[in-house]
Amino acid sequence: MSEAPAGLDQTRWTALWTRLGAAGAGTGTFDLLAAAYHEPGRAYHTAAHINDCLRELDHHRELAARPDEVEAAIWFHDAVYVPGASDNEARSAKLAIAELTSAGASSDLAHRVGELILATQHFEVPSAPDAQLLCDIDLAILGRDLPAFDAYQRQIQQEHAWVPASLYRKGRAKVLQDFLSRSSIYQTPAFKARDEAMARRNLTRALTSLSG
Repeated sequence: MSEAPAGLDQTRWTALWTRLGAAGAGTGTFDLLAAAYHEPGRAYHTAAHINDCLRELDHHRELAARPDEVEAAIWFHDAVYVPGASDNEARSAKLAIAELTSAGASSDLAHRVGELILATQHFEVPSAPDAQLLCDIDLAILGRDLPAFDAYQRQIQQEHAWVPASLYRKGRAKVLQDFLSRSSIYQTPAFKARDEAMARRNLTRALTSLSG
């Protein structure tokens, strides 16, 4: 069995791969993902984030119409991550489609997974329930307690250490303000009830810090 340098669960991956109708154990794709999430320069977008998202899915799996496709999207959604690039999700979606279809999964399934990954750009609120669930899972960190949220903020800044401080603060503030300006940060009732209030407190505090 291949090593998982970034702490990904290969047994879980293989079971998912089989349920998706892909051939073999998916070892090559697993190794590709494990290496991607272990790339130098990543501080937040690592296997720890993927595992956190998978735990969130386990708690809310009953909300998904196609839970295996949501899970596949979680595994792939940050596979390509270049800080500051605008096409990370598009490239991650393309990778997922290529890996799944080349292993014999249906084209329709692969493209649905790709569409889910594109939703994690968070440019707009998705209308499809599975995309809403995936986005809520991806944004769960915003509603965590103060130490966890502050650690997340430091990790994102670390990934953008090459950006001049003034530009980083301006860009980061815009990202956070865009979420805060939504009528609701989370779209599923479960995440709204659990995380909405704390996320708004975290974002408001972070924006105050960034403006200072």
